[in-house]
Amino acid sequence: MRKIIGTVTFVLFFFSMCAEAQKSGNPVFPGWYADPEAVIFDNTYWIYPTFSAPYEKQVFMDAFSSPDLVNWTKQSRIIDTTQVKWADKAMWAPAIVAKDNQYFLFFAANDIQNDDIEGGIGIGVSDKPGGPFRDYLGKPLLDKFHNGAQPIDQFIFKDTDGQYYMIYGGWRHCNITRLKDDFTGFIPFDDGTIFKEITPEGYVEGSVMFIRDGKYYFMWSEGGWTGPDYKVAYSISDSPLGPFERIGVVLEQDGRFANGAGHNSVLNVPGTDEWYIVYHRRPLTEKDGNSRMTCIDRMVFDDDGKILPVVMTMEGVEARPLK
Repeated sequence: MRKIIGTVTFVLFFFSMCAEAQKSGNPVFPGWYADPEAVIFDNTYWIYPTFSAPYEKQVFMDAFSSPDLVNWTKQSRIIDTTQVKWADKAMWAPAIVAKDNQYFLFFAANDIQNDDIEGGIGIGVSDKPGGPFRDYLGKPLLDKFHNGAQPIDQFIFKDTDGQYYMIYGGWRHCNITRLKDDFTGFIPFDDGTIFKEITPEGYVEGSVMFIRDGKYYFMWSEGGWTGPDYKVAYSISDSPLGPFERIGVVLEQDGRFANGAGHNSVLNVPGTDEWYIVYHRRPLTEKDGNSRMTCIDRMVFDDDGKILPVVMTMEGVEARPLK
């Protein structure tokens, strides 16, 4: 009886603490997760991360939803290799957009090393943001190297004119390409090229783009993902095509909290100038490169529109319900 009472007391205490929680804490949810894609769908925050494990075990993806950045609900295995017959490992870096009452989940798979290996960037589609997602094309959308860019770490950017772009690349090369309206292929630029290289100084992987005050902000990750030198840098341009000249680092390791901080996404609360950076980092106690966790901190701009260095925290961010 004493054991039962003790268990009930603990459960009540746990739920009361959750109900009273005012900050997200970092990590924002348990488990090893990296490369987080953060978006807002229907007044709900979503994070779509990579399951951080050895490549052969990266055969599925989970998603997490929250009404307030503090309380998160896990959606398990929203897509896996049983749904994507051409993928068998290394499912990485999801990027998602809502269009025409459907949700399109872009992902990389198989970590291809040359044009003769099956894999690359594919798309899952679902009627719900939490899946399940099925293979949209039955094959990769992109399965070849162009301008030296490995087809990984795709980011889907919608410009103010409605045009969708895919910005992607590993191996220190970054390309931008225009997507067809149905996401089945690519549209050539005016000069006939399909893939334009926009690689900034220091670029390694992890592209992100957003617009603020009419300017195009381009963020990327530098260094090695398993090392302490992993970090996020950025540039600002008047066009999604650049040029992008490196301004500086906005997120890097902090000896008080974590190292390996990088591969971010960005959240903007609609109708406000409130911004958040969602990223992964490695606890100081961990030596395994796969021991990465998803975190959220505030992202602030100065009067000139430059991004101030992000202050990494353990407490995370305050609850921010959406209207």
